[in-house]
Amino acid sequence: MRQTLMRAAEWTTAADGGKGRLAFTPINESLLNQIIRFVESFPGKHQQEAKLRFKEPLKWTSTNTQIDDTTVNDSGGEVAMSVQGGVINVWNMDQLIKAIQSGGDTRKLKEARACLEENRDPIAKILGPGFATSDDDSTTLRMLEQVRREEGDAAEETNSKLRFMLIVQQLDMQLMNSSLKTISGEVRLTPSQVNREVELLKSFSAGKADKHKVVITSIEYSSQFVFSNGCRSPPWRQVHGEICSMYIVPLDTDAFWASASTAGVFEIKGREKETEDLDYERVGEIQRNLFVLLKEKSPAFTENISKQEFALQDYTSAEIIAYDQTVDGEYDRDQYSGGEDDYDRHARGDKGRDKKKHELKQKLEPSLKWQYLGTEVDDHEETPVEGKREKSVRIRKTPGDRTSSRRGRGSGVYDSDMSDSSSESEEEEDAPVGRQESLADLPSEYWQIQKLVKYLKGGNQTATITALCALRDFNLNQETCQFAIRDVGGLEVLLNLLETRDIKCKIGALKILKEISQNVQIRKAIADLGGLQTMVSILGSDNKELKCLAAETIANVAKFRRARKSVRTYGGISKLVKLMDTVPLDREVVDDAVQIDIEVAKAGASALWSCSKSTKNKHTMRKSGAIPLLARLLKSPHDSMLIPVVGTLQECASERIYRLAIRTEGMVKDLVKGLHSANELLQEHCASAIFKCAEDKETRDLVREYGGLDPLVEFLQKRENKGLLAAATGAIWKLAISRENVERFQELKTIEQLVSLLEDEPEEVLVNVVGAISECAKSSENRIAIRKSGGIPPLINLLTGTNQPLLVNTTNAVGACATDADSMTMIDRLDGVRLLWSLLKNQNPQVQASAAWAICPCIDNAKDAGEMVRSFVGGLELIVSLLKSDHLEVLASVCAAIANIAKDEENLAVITDHGVVPLLARLTPTTDDLLRQHLAEAIARCCTWRNNRIAFGEENAVAPLVNYLRSSEENVHRSTARALNNLSREPSNCITMHENAVVRLLVELVGSPDHDLQINAAGCIAHIRKLALANEMSRLRTKPPSAQSTRQ
Repeated sequence: MRQTLMRAAEWTTAADGGKGRLAFTPINESLLNQIIRFVESFPGKHQQEAKLRFKEPLKWTSTNTQIDDTTVNDSGGEVAMSVQGGVINVWNMDQLIKAIQSGGDTRKLKEARACLEENRDPIAKILGPGFATSDDDSTTLRMLEQVRREEGDAAEETNSKLRFMLIVQQLDMQLMNSSLKTISGEVRLTPSQVNREVELLKSFSAGKADKHKVVITSIEYSSQFVFSNGCRSPPWRQVHGEICSMYIVPLDTDAFWASASTAGVFEIKGREKETEDLDYERVGEIQRNLFVLLKEKSPAFTENISKQEFALQDYTSAEIIAYDQTVDGEYDRDQYSGGEDDYDRHARGDKGRDKKKHELKQKLEPSLKWQYLGTEVDDHEETPVEGKREKSVRIRKTPGDRTSSRRGRGSGVYDSDMSDSSSESEEEEDAPVGRQESLADLPSEYWQIQKLVKYLKGGNQTATITALCALRDFNLNQETCQFAIRDVGGLEVLLNLLETRDIKCKIGALKILKEISQNVQIRKAIADLGGLQTMVSILGSDNKELKCLAAETIANVAKFRRARKSVRTYGGISKLVKLMDTVPLDREVVDDAVQIDIEVAKAGASALWSCSKSTKNKHTMRKSGAIPLLARLLKSPHDSMLIPVVGTLQECASERIYRLAIRTEGMVKDLVKGLHSANELLQEHCASAIFKCAEDKETRDLVREYGGLDPLVEFLQKRENKGLLAAATGAIWKLAISRENVERFQELKTIEQLVSLLEDEPEEVLVNVVGAISECAKSSENRIAIRKSGGIPPLINLLTGTNQPLLVNTTNAVGACATDADSMTMIDRLDGVRLLWSLLKNQNPQVQASAAWAICPCIDNAKDAGEMVRSFVGGLELIVSLLKSDHLEVLASVCAAIANIAKDEENLAVITDHGVVPLLARLTPTTDDLLRQHLAEAIARCCTWRNNRIAFGEENAVAPLVNYLRSSEENVHRSTARALNNLSREPSNCITMHENAVVRLLVELVGSPDHDLQINAAGCIAHIRKLALANEMSRLRTKPPSAQSTRQ
């Protein structure tokens, strides 16, 4: 705490031989409040340390003149606090709280201030002069070594002192960080800082950087003259704090003038046209720096800076050696020796690891300092100019070293194929390295942790357990602390501790691994070192706490594909499934024994949740009997248990066999019940599970029967929770496939709520919202509701996006709305048809297909469809060219569109000139019924021209069409009969049809209840019969008279 009082606190000047006092400033007030909160909460968090007796009392003169003289003794009969003549003496933390609170809440600050003013180094009085704060403090190491040597009560007392000191040191660091944030907010801009920012931007302006790295067109100073103080503004402006003025040309907005001053950067009116003088009048708000101003003015700047990458930089041997001497030169791990052979063998690890410890080759460092642009920049941090970056070093082992250091365990993970189904896995495999810090920027915790890890390597059991406890006192969720453990080889030590026979060491190591494994790089390092094999083996332990911690750590590590495969390879899936086979969970009130069983089952479900992103793991889970156990746990009354269980079901529901099991095991009812929970996270996962399960009609009906539609619609009001909103809209989308559900959604006014979500929502929500609208729009009442609630314009706007699933759903929705005449008029007025046509150029076949399907109703319902289609330059040629696609859905949709286009005679002429006939004829051998239906319809429309009928015959398209009549689909029969009827108007085609036995097939269709099918089948037969009669008559007329008389 003395570090904070010396460096962060602000003191008045000492006068007349007296001592300085804490000044009345906001920083000091904040520090005092934090110290008071720490002292008041100390006994509740650290009961043993709160009773520790001080070596010397904390002594100060109370500010409360009304305080009475008193003496308080502790349980041992010794004086714990005394008040004499207004002077307070305190011997432990319990009494310190009472002394500070003696004057009531209004005097806490004054009393704490007086105490600190007279006790500048409290630790020295509490623990003794040997613990006095110094710049080179090795007290922690001395105490760890003392614990290793001492035994019994002496070791326990030293251990308590160590914990007390570490707790206070942690407070000291928190206070320093808090003060630093406050101070940094008051730092003002300097000429050198502004100059660095400008030069950095110039290096990434147009003409000076690669095209994909350009963030700004240009930036220039108003004056090239630099004064001795670094400023460029004229002296009469410098007196106002101004540094320079700049002319900035962004990529996407108008150029503007800006001025930088010590208070910040702001836009000014700029140069006047008549006088060419600068008008320094400020326009808008003052920003902290130039980057923040540009982010406010230019969206393109904000977008482009997020695309910048990290540059790889090598280190020289001298830098590496210098770092090694600094970090490892003071302590030699081999100087320590332990007494327990088994413990020492595993705790020290393989000697070969440390030999490779200093093989640092490279490090990643931001090339542009773009790291400062995501949030507000701390003005006191200097931005290095290109080519003059401050070098920093981070020691780490190469992946090869890490794998070999665990006796080659991890090597087997890379050999076989990877077949995991999660998209997240690939993202984590290529996750970028975290932001690196220079040695000067690393906080003191980094070095403290590295020193503690050295004791893990070389100490005995007592010292190691103490070091593990000390490590847990740090904030292990902080990235710096996580990397400190990794960089000094702490991961190898912690993983080796898992192989010892000491339960406490295993528990301590697992608790630390569980915390730090939330970091992407740490979990990958654990997998590289083969740590998953050891954790899987621990799952078979008899100690429930060990199993629980191991499962929780596996849940964190198994977030990427290789780790999930390792868990399956080492037999971890079946062991995790067994963890869920616990006592009945149908009781609200449980005892301690049942509670630990619940925690074990919850940990197992969490680990399976992470592992279930792999398809092979899903099958392994099913074979291990996970489904009935998940069904039983799903009935638990505890939300904390339900969340990982539902999360696992949500992942597994992508497989058809799991969806069937969820329905048959009665889990749908429990999922609907979870929608009524007060826990929004549970609601989100239940809605996501229903989203995936609702692919099946039976499940959609069950959700409606159990009352699941109403809560899903209610979730649409919770717009601040985007995860829940995405899950709810997704479930509504899939449930709306059933018409009965759509009727209920109509009663709940769902359409109006969905339309209101079409703007200002993330894409993951929009995809589901538009999907739900497209399903609901199949009803005429809902199409009217969409139009009246203003849904058409935002749908048209979404057609200009780039998200592929969103485009597919949007085109479907627009196509469904286009069947309404009034909606079609609005779509045409908003240029929606042209946007749909432009999507035919999209590289995604699904987008092309959905756009073509949407064009069909637009053509059907447009007032002047022929002229509208011809108005699109190159549109007809584009849609004909899509007949060369290899995607069946694209071909079917394009054929349907061509069938509608060919209704107009002029358009038919255009597409005929573009070669539509041979392209359609090429598709006739297909066996896909959907393509057959629309292909036959397109051929029928094109055959209104005689030349096209002849061309189809020459392209051998007639014979394959006859085979379409053998299909089981009536829609195929209907369109094929129409095509054959039109083709049969050409005699040569009739001959081909007759040769392929079409008459018998057509005779059967004449008896169909479908009127159009009857007419076309009969018409085709009539044309064939007429040709046969004409041929017979012609043959008879050409015979000689003698032949006729002979017959007579």
